[in-house]
Amino acid sequence: MNLKNEMMKKETIKSLSTTIVVLLTLFVFACATDDTQTVTNFSKITMRDEFNSNGAPNSSLWNFDIGTGENGWGNNELQYYTDRPENVIVQNGVLIITANEESFEGSQYTSARLLTQNLFEQRYGRFEARIQLPWGQGIWPAFWMLGADIDTNPWPGAGEIDIMEFRGQNPSTIIGSMHGPGYSGGDAISKEYTLENDRFDTGFHRFGIEWSPNKVNFYVDNVLYNQITPEDVTGPWVFDKPFFILINLAVGGTFVGSPNSETVFPQTMLVDYVRVYENTNLN
Repeated sequence: MNLKNEMMKKETIKSLSTTIVVLLTLFVFACATDDTQTVTNFSKITMRDEFNSNGAPNSSLWNFDIGTGENGWGNNELQYYTDRPENVIVQNGVLIITANEESFEGSQYTSARLLTQNLFEQRYGRFEARIQLPWGQGIWPAFWMLGADIDTNPWPGAGEIDIMEFRGQNPSTIIGSMHGPGYSGGDAISKEYTLENDRFDTGFHRFGIEWSPNKVNFYVDNVLYNQITPEDVTGPWVFDKPFFILINLAVGGTFVGSPNSETVFPQTMLVDYVRVYENTNLN
């Protein structure tokens, strides 16, 4: 009788132990799954250029704007954009955009403007680039986006997201902005981000946005410094469609003014990479 009771006790303990192990396993698995879902929101890369091949930029990803546009690309800019290696080239793992002071096709300066229009466009996700900026009065680099319907829906109707704009005369501060009908140009929804005891022309920094249906978060080096929502804009929210990417280095214009005697040329904008991620919760 005592032996039988002892055996029954052992079986009961064994059964309870098995149950506890199973429950703990399920609990850990559930937590791990939830954590993974949270962490990997923007883990699926849909476009990337690491600039690993020397020469011209990858023609399957990048087009060029050429010339002076209309009224200096609408901003009274002074440069003539080209696709010459003197102005744009990939070397040693970096895209180099160079602004030169030279007489060319009636302009005093040359530079380059790259865009993914008709090659890559995306609605929502994380868009980021690692860039070392140039500096000096009248120097205006930008990493930005335009609505893919720009040809049939003229600016600002198509929308514009400025992931990073920079006045070369203010080397510690960048600006992130959104433009749309009723809030464009000088009335754009903008916010500045300033480095403490540092400058954007002395090293590489990451500039990015995370874009969802009802918000755009702006980042510098993973620091979230601004969020813009439909409630923040003073007109219709036009950021619910695909956009394409632009990277350019302008000289002069209403945003920065003209170069002066202290502005040194050439000036270079160095791009280590451009990466775009899909929001796996939305797509």
